[in-house]
Amino acid sequence: MVRSPRLLRPFGRAVTYTRLLHLSIAIVWPSLWLFVREAWWTWAVAALLLVPVGLVPAMRTVEGLQARMLLTGQRPDGESAGVVVAPSAGWGDRGRLVVWLQARLLIGCATSLFLVQSLIATVDLVSAAFGQDVDVALLGGHRGWHVLLVPVLLAAMAGTVLAAGSLITAVALRLLGPSAAERLTALEERTEQLLERNRIARELHDSIGHALTVAVVQAGAARAAADPAFTDRALIAIEETGRAALEDLERVLGVLRESGRPVGSRPTLADADRLLESARASGAKVDVETTGPLDTVPGPVSREGYRILQESLTNVLRHAGAVPVTVRIAVDGGGLGLEVRNPLTARIPGPGRGSGLRGIRERAALLGGRAHTGPDRGDWQVRVDLPLR
Repeated sequence: MVRSPRLLRPFGRAVTYTRLLHLSIAIVWPSLWLFVREAWWTWAVAALLLVPVGLVPAMRTVEGLQARMLLTGQRPDGESAGVVVAPSAGWGDRGRLVVWLQARLLIGCATSLFLVQSLIATVDLVSAAFGQDVDVALLGGHRGWHVLLVPVLLAAMAGTVLAAGSLITAVALRLLGPSAAERLTALEERTEQLLERNRIARELHDSIGHALTVAVVQAGAARAAADPAFTDRALIAIEETGRAALEDLERVLGVLRESGRPVGSRPTLADADRLLESARASGAKVDVETTGPLDTVPGPVSREGYRILQESLTNVLRHAGAVPVTVRIAVDGGGLGLEVRNPLTARIPGPGRGSGLRGIRERAALLGGRAHTGPDRGDWQVRVDLPLR
């Protein structure tokens, strides 16, 4: 494959010519007016008429779409942090748009004038080289060598096209770019997206980790028991837990595939029965004590409480096996208290081990609460207190 010289590569890109088209569009209507009124002041009038035009909010959208498509080579409906297509939101946006329209007209006029004059001069030089009578008195009487100036003019025209295109693009990024308020809004949206994906990752870890732990415990218990009836119950528990995990996985993947799609309904503490039944089906003896109305717990607190309870029960099954578990859920006027206790075993997960315990503490901290995980009076305890407001 033969590569073109470096200096010629820009002329193989479509954006080089669309930038020239963008500059040409800016001077179409002043040029038509110039044919009617052959006077220099027509350009001054054209520049003044652009002032009220730039104050129209919708013009920012029109100019932004043109700049995206012709100057940056992006799709008009694509996302770009450089050029904004939203209407003007304030006088600052309107002022920048007025300056942009004036700059576009000025750069377009200067570029077009130079290119037209250079093209006329090129034609005259070629014609003079062939003996035609043209006005080349300034070049001297020997017309044969005039043709040697043609490459110089062509190079100057090519350089002007590239320079003008780069200049108008830089001006567009400066004047049609986002304002300080729009940059702050975009940053907040990006932060929300990152936080949402971090939360989704934690949910996926909790849900799938719980399902796999239950399946492993159930399969091991069924093999050790060698009891057909127990094996049937274990398979039913594995099936139900796996089905719930698949539903969670499908929902999470749907959110990841469609960034604008809402998260949708997520389980809350009102759905905690399925977690408790899953743990009981794995052989653990779960004692539950609930005080206070769970339906009054705000949605975010109740959803995070469900995930904390899920991760706590998963840790019990993973590290302690089928042991007695005490679950206490208390709702009072100011907060939600959640406690999960189980007897200590030889394997004690330390405070800094595992992403599950860290996830519990992170969930509590994000809601303004606190979490304690560790040994307590011969038991392993997970204690979380979350404010309701």
